[in-house]
Amino acid sequence: MLIVLVMLILGILFGFIGGGGAGFVIAVLTTIFNIPIHMALATSLTAMAFTSMSGAFSHYREGNTHVKIGLIVGVFAAFGSFFGAKIAAFIPAQSLLLMTAGMLFLSALLLLLKLLIFNEKTSPVLEINSPLTWLKAILLGIICGILSGTFGIGSAPFIQVGLLVLLKLTVQQAVGTTMLVTIPLAIGGGIGFYFEGIINYLLLIQVLIGTVCGAYIGAKFTGIVPKKILKTTVILTPTIAGIILLI
Repeated sequence: MLIVLVMLILGILFGFIGGGGAGFVIAVLTTIFNIPIHMALATSLTAMAFTSMSGAFSHYREGNTHVKIGLIVGVFAAFGSFFGAKIAAFIPAQSLLLMTAGMLFLSALLLLLKLLIFNEKTSPVLEINSPLTWLKAILLGIICGILSGTFGIGSAPFIQVGLLVLLKLTVQQAVGTTMLVTIPLAIGGGIGFYFEGIINYLLLIQVLIGTVCGAYIGAKFTGIVPKKILKTTVILTPTIAGIILLI
């Protein structure tokens, strides 16, 4: 029950900032509950497949999702995430912990970049049928998938910046499309960890109950709290998670 309660609190935070918070889940599971890093990675990434579905559906209904790009990037992200999970299984626990912390700090930096540079920026019309567009989408999916599978994080900042810079989506499209990409990405990683025999299903259920319920509550505060506090929290969340992993 303690894990469910803590995940409920974290879920409220994730719902508030509009992020999956996979890195924070990893940090809490390993530091507070002494869950092995590999199992924490597998649990966090697999849970993200379920927690991202409601957000992806909501963004689709709001017209924020570029479905074709999302499917292209997502399918190849699933393959990358599957093989990333295989890579993670061979990395020593201490090394994996330090590398995951480093990825969280990099995520915070990319989020800061997104908020400062791309937040109000619009983009030109995307040439969806261009071979170059397909190549960029495929490469983005594979790279972000490998990062997610290996380090257990959602890679949302990496996907969003890639969609903004490489594929020229608008900020709104980048956010909504990232939620769509996250679903197959997390499923691919979850399958990879399943074949490695790392997933603990009881732990997965506890994490899901807490984060899903908490995210529903937290989302109600997003439009109430001042934007400066929201933006600050978005940056601090992966930063604090990285610090916790290093303690």
